Amino acid sequence: MPSVFDALSHPIRRDVLELLKRGGMSAGALADHFDVSKPTMSAHFAKLREAGLIQGEQCGGHIIYTLNLSTLEEALHGFMSRMGMNLTIPEDDQ
Repeated sequence: MPSVFDALSHPIRRDVLELLKRGGMSAGALADHFDVSKPTMSAHFAKLREAGLIQGEQCGGHIIYTLNLSTLEEALHGFMSRMGMNLTIPEDDQ
């Protein structure tokens, strides 16, 4: 869980996750949204991959990144449990 929260601590990495909510994107297309160098973006992608928040797949000379929501969900459940918060959905809302 610490690696997930470390990855989420930077605004660019949070913005990358926000962009990927719409679907998979190439590393280049993602990088075009930010005014930082390609090596800096590569480091951000690496941090997100290491935390398990994104997955990269080679596709014709490009890397296509997609979200791995299960990792984020697990981290949030763990965090909420540690805070003593119940994550069950009330029966009235189901």
